[in-house]
Amino acid sequence: MFSGPMSNTAIALPEMGSDVGDQSPARILATAREALRVEDEASALKLRCAVAWADAHPPEHPAYAATFAAPGLDGGESLAGDGCPLVAEHAVAEFGTEMGISTTSAKKLIGHALELRHRLPRLWALVHAGRVASWRARLVAEETIHACPSLPPEAAAWVDAQVAAVVGKVGPAQVERLVAEAIKRFELAAPDPASDPVDGWEHVDPRHATLHRDALHFAGTLRFEAELDLAEALDLDDALSAGAEALKALGFEGSLDVRRSMALGDLARTQQALDLNGGDQGQAVAELDRVRAGASRQVVLHVHLSAAVLGDGGLDFDPIGRLEQGQRLILLDQVKEWVGHTRTRVTVAPVIDLARDNVALGYAVPALMREQVILRDGTCTFPWCSRPARACDIDHVVPYDHEADALGVPQSGPTRPSNLTAICRRHHRLKTQSPWRVEMPSPGKLVWTSPHGHRYLRDFGGTTRLDGGEESPPARARS
Repeated sequence: MFSGPMSNTAIALPEMGSDVGDQSPARILATAREALRVEDEASALKLRCAVAWADAHPPEHPAYAATFAAPGLDGGESLAGDGCPLVAEHAVAEFGTEMGISTTSAKKLIGHALELRHRLPRLWALVHAGRVASWRARLVAEETIHACPSLPPEAAAWVDAQVAAVVGKVGPAQVERLVAEAIKRFELAAPDPASDPVDGWEHVDPRHATLHRDALHFAGTLRFEAELDLAEALDLDDALSAGAEALKALGFEGSLDVRRSMALGDLARTQQALDLNGGDQGQAVAELDRVRAGASRQVVLHVHLSAAVLGDGGLDFDPIGRLEQGQRLILLDQVKEWVGHTRTRVTVAPVIDLARDNVALGYAVPALMREQVILRDGTCTFPWCSRPARACDIDHVVPYDHEADALGVPQSGPTRPSNLTAICRRHHRLKTQSPWRVEMPSPGKLVWTSPHGHRYLRDFGGTTRLDGGEESPPARARS
């Protein structure tokens, strides 16, 4: 972060992989400052590239523009605010793959760049003068893009002027206050809920209960957060405190936080038994005890463990496996603890041979074959996409020929694992409706070719760039 223009005096950075520990303390600090300067310049250049790419790829029709999914909005939410140009959806995906990021991250990057250049020009200029780090400018752009209600250009310009006056000193809280002040100043606030309950405070109700499925800890825990009504929050707090005390009385020696988290899980498995309509308290307690004794977990976990066959025919399991939920490593001891719980119901599913390549008659994918592809691919197989395979479409890599039987010709796109892949709905649409091309040399290994000829290998190890691109895009693929 610099308070003045970027220095024209550059310090040679050490070679990649070289050790800076042999330098003097003063030299180490100078090298660190130079590395920060280079990083800021590169980030600013990345924003300019994002804008230039957007300018070069307008959509043929607004319906083909890239958007963020937004419930209740036809066509979704634009990448940037009012007054910014639209960008072709397939172009955003190609920019993201070459940057090594997901399509969603590419949408954010391009949206932030467009917002800064078109609606926050002062901040844009400060970034490219070296006075504001791009990450800080993007923080402001994120708030002005997704403000509710949306900010017109004049309101965004007011926020831009305020931020520019306090270069390098604005944080998330200050930006939120500035956006709120802009909404008030330009009379953009939602109407009185009494006069319009649909567009009033009910529209911005902050209550939620969110499980962060992508934040799986190595210890096998997930983060859960919620915003509750005051009375409900106090009731829940009392219930967790009581549950934690009960566990302590039963001899559990875990910390208070651990006992409260266990009490919350206990509530999830027993809340249906509570007599919410009153009745004898003794009967309610007895019913609660009865359900607690018989309640079972209903969560399905897919754990993949490697095992070696011992001389006596037994199995020696690897102490570390892979948990499908969240694509994380998991300890065998943690799995044993889960399945050993008295209220956990364990179901042993049939083992699926992931190498099997049987053919199904017709276009529909049988349930067992679908499960095989999901387990094999793990996630969407588009470059850098991490959407879980269970939330994806199962697509024929070579399209199924619905007229083959009638014409008496061999099926060019058979329904078999070696021609099926997991692909999320967004990238499925790109594969079908844009110049993106894909081949699957072997089951689970796909080679994607972008409209400008960049090629990416997507396999079990992730995404790998194969080669460079072409100056002009290839001819449009199938529509």
